[in-house]
Amino acid sequence: MSLVRKFATVGGATLGSRIFGFARETMMAAALGTGPMADVFYAAFRFPNLFRRLFAEGAFNAAFVPLFSKEIETHGVEGAKRFSEEVFGVLFSALLLITIAMELAMPWLVDWIIAPGFAGDAEKSALTVRLAAVMFPYLMCMSLTAMMSGMLNSLHHFFAAAIAPVFLNVVMIAALAYAWWSGADPLATAWYLSWSVLVAGVLQLSVVYFGVRHAGISIGFRRPRMTPNVKRLLVLAVPAAITGGITQINQIIGQAIASGKEGAIAALQYADRIYQLPLGVVGVAVGVVLLPELSRALKAGHMKEAAGIQNRSLEFVLFMTLPAAAGLWVLSEPIIRVLYERGAFSAENTTVVASILAIYGIGLPGFVMIKALQPGFYAREDTRTPMRFTIISVIVNSGLAITLFPILAERGIATAEAAAGWINTILLFSTLLWRGDLVWEWALLRRTLLLIVSAGVMAATLTYALPYAAPWLLPQVPLLQQIAALAALIALAVTVYFPVAFLIGGAEIGMIRRNLRRSRPKG
Repeated sequence: MSLVRKFATVGGATLGSRIFGFARETMMAAALGTGPMADVFYAAFRFPNLFRRLFAEGAFNAAFVPLFSKEIETHGVEGAKRFSEEVFGVLFSALLLITIAMELAMPWLVDWIIAPGFAGDAEKSALTVRLAAVMFPYLMCMSLTAMMSGMLNSLHHFFAAAIAPVFLNVVMIAALAYAWWSGADPLATAWYLSWSVLVAGVLQLSVVYFGVRHAGISIGFRRPRMTPNVKRLLVLAVPAAITGGITQINQIIGQAIASGKEGAIAALQYADRIYQLPLGVVGVAVGVVLLPELSRALKAGHMKEAAGIQNRSLEFVLFMTLPAAAGLWVLSEPIIRVLYERGAFSAENTTVVASILAIYGIGLPGFVMIKALQPGFYAREDTRTPMRFTIISVIVNSGLAITLFPILAERGIATAEAAAGWINTILLFSTLLWRGDLVWEWALLRRTLLLIVSAGVMAATLTYALPYAAPWLLPQVPLLQQIAALAALIALAVTVYFPVAFLIGGAEIGMIRRNLRRSRPKG
């Protein structure tokens, strides 16, 4: 299967998840707005989500996949099965201990890390503790899900791992629908949502477990032992866990600062959900597919192929994210108005969230390029270098967020996150280039500049067309007409950007065809 087809498989499944995510966030915005219950729920949910990224996706996509791929190449499926059982025993035991410890420490964690701004409101703080305690076991489910997803990706079974996140959104939508049907108040709605997160975690784990069995590997429980393979995994996983959770680390820092202003946490979350669409569809797809592809090429000694995979991935990322960034900048307010402005979500909320989304749009290409650059280190079993760059970006994010929040409020936190993402991207790119692990291509630079021009033409066209569409985007207009007007603007953007990109040479039909036909080399 070609590299682009693999991106499309994972990206398509992720797109489905993000669409359900939009539906979920639209319902939550109508039910909770940016009020205190929205702040409480999102603050409580951020914590298990942070640990999911740190101990699950970041660690296992970076450390487990290369080692699992090596076991398949060296000892076949049986060796890979033995290795996965060793890891499962250690991981399950460690997660159980972490969950118990975090549940006991939850009051302290809420007051000092999750939402220190809630400390002056005893009721708000206590409710955050209770909701977080309900949702934290989600970490166990998602960490085991991430391990099995890594196995599936290494075995080139991408769909089950990519579709599993859909279940979180589906179950939460069901909880919101029940809350609406039963006439629940915001407090009861927050409780329904918290329990739905835990139920969704169990469902997601079930999906990938049966996917692994379908791929021909059944995992049994082994007594946890520190075998050489497990030790090597831990050496790689600890820095990778920190690195893989960079976005979440920066967001939880921003959340802690934003907790000092009512509604700020929810506003950041609503904007985050929108920009997660291109970040997820492109970034997650590239990260998931690229790591096993690079690992396989390097283990087989195909250095030229590995360099080609890395550069084509960067080209694909820029081709897709530059127009998305320009579109988010120009259309941020119409997007937020159409998706959220109803019920408890006011026009004032729209203005605030739209300004945050526009800033996130500037950082989008950088965030996605991180996903395309980090596998260049991980496939070579170097997780320490990206960790060092992550620490630098966290320091930059913290300093900027603290400095800008009193001046720009929520927009200051978004600016800090975008700046930190770009700094991380520059450090990763320049280091790979300096080491010779990334091959410089003048043609790639030329195409990048032409893609920027194409995105600029698209943005100018949207700016010109927006006043004509504005009357159809007002809140009093029926929702279907608002959606149709927004869809027409997006369709206009597509019909301008892609033809311009191909006509001026930012993208080439031949390059797309070569990637679509690209197959695994023989010998």
